[in-house]
Amino acid sequence: MTAPPPALFSLRRRASQQARRAAAGDSDDFIAALIADSLADRLTMVMRRFGRALLIGAAPPALATAVAAQSDQCAAAADVAAASDGDALFDLIVWPGGLEAVDDVPGALVRVRRMLAPDGLLIGALVGDGSCPLLRRLLVSDGMRAIPRMHPQIDLKSLGNLLQRAGFALPVADVEVQTLRYRSWRTVVADLRAAGLASQLAAAPPPLLRAELAALDLAFAAALDPDGRANEALRLVFFTGWAPHPDQPQPARRGSGKSSLAAALREISADPPES
Repeated sequence: MTAPPPALFSLRRRASQQARRAAAGDSDDFIAALIADSLADRLTMVMRRFGRALLIGAAPPALATAVAAQSDQCAAAADVAAASDGDALFDLIVWPGGLEAVDDVPGALVRVRRMLAPDGLLIGALVGDGSCPLLRRLLVSDGMRAIPRMHPQIDLKSLGNLLQRAGFALPVADVEVQTLRYRSWRTVVADLRAAGLASQLAAAPPPLLRAELAALDLAFAAALDPDGRANEALRLVFFTGWAPHPDQPQPARRGSGKSSLAAALREISADPPES
């Protein structure tokens, strides 16, 4: 029997980060607020009321309120593993973050697909490919050890393909780019930690050496604009997929992962199939 591949992410480190995030509250986590606001707006485009809804992972109260307002029952689960323990089917699953730190992304999407009732909707978000380009560049600059310190990232095309492979109908993904201005790379790291996006790699990277800290300071200083700030970017990937139903419209062409998520939500919800 072939041995399973080694885990890429640490469940213990993830739990520890979630506990710190919960203790700190939402005051410093503006990234979660950005994601939550956009997901809430997108949900309002779905002209349909859902029966049972599930919110996976930590989310600001505003998103929980939006999900509850659009459903008859709203449950919550800490992660996909906890959510998939029961046999209940859901009409709506909202996943505002966490897929980017899952060892088996296809398997996680398949589990979520199996938790949806026919014509049920999955809508979620993740910090996608191309995020934090400045910090990634700094971590491989001169004077830095070649040690993985940031997660691999899921790109838009791959996510659309993964949703399709997992059995979702009408899979769609799109990107919102948030450009941020920073005076220090340390603030970038602090914001990622506040959002629960610090490294959860199973092979925990060692602390930065004093010489590496100096190298980071020097490399960041070289990236500053005349106003004393540098650009950093987040590529927030939003995705949706429907549990198959015979009355759903059929996609006109492949490549829906590059289409507008807002347009797809309007199309699928404009004339909901009869139950």
